[in-house]
Amino acid sequence: MLYKEKLIYENSLESASDIKDFVLEGEAVFSFENKRLRMKNALPAENGQKANFVFWCNKEFPSDLEIEWDFLPLEEPGLAMIFFSAMGKNHSDLFDNDLQKRTGEYVQYHHGDINAFHLSYFRRKEIDERTFHTCNLRKSYGFHLVAQGADPIPDAKDCKDPFRMKIVKFREKIIFSINGLNIFEFTDDGSTFGPFLKNGRIGFRQLAPMVAEYSNLKVYELIPDDV
Repeated sequence: MLYKEKLIYENSLESASDIKDFVLEGEAVFSFENKRLRMKNALPAENGQKANFVFWCNKEFPSDLEIEWDFLPLEEPGLAMIFFSAMGKNHSDLFDNDLQKRTGEYVQYHHGDINAFHLSYFRRKEIDERTFHTCNLRKSYGFHLVAQGADPIPDAKDCKDPFRMKIVKFREKIIFSINGLNIFEFTDDGSTFGPFLKNGRIGFRQLAPMVAEYSNLKVYELIPDDV
């Protein structure tokens, strides 16, 4: 892939002022003990899907992009996920008032009135997710599992330093890596799992009762060399 990178968004996520423009769906508690955004659910896990939340960066990003951020799991069980290329159906803005209200329950995101890629990269909720760790890429509308790879991150109790996460989405291809190790690649044909998803928003999702820290978020626009 031949392209140039242009940094278009950078956020250290180290203080409350860094997230003042973010949009929360559901209920969450935020703190910054280590100059990193620490997120945990405000509602107990016994509330099921109603306990989960999504935290959106309030900026629309281009179709061809690279997303990087640092991730450190602190407590599990739970699950960490990122949405990208998220828009309302018919290319409406993700926060259009005509869209259904979203409150963090997963069905609202894969069978609601939005389209997005959703990448779950730390899955420690159900028993099979705790014994066989994978990273899953899904495409919606729908619940289409389009790519999967082994998760190299150890359990939270063994994690000392943040892991560098990277998504590269250029034209029809998506590549996901952790600390420079490629986890999977996906080539979208724009038909089998629905039309191509292009520009849109980025959001972080957590499942209760997980606690994790996020920092050093960067987004690059990828500009083809032939432009």
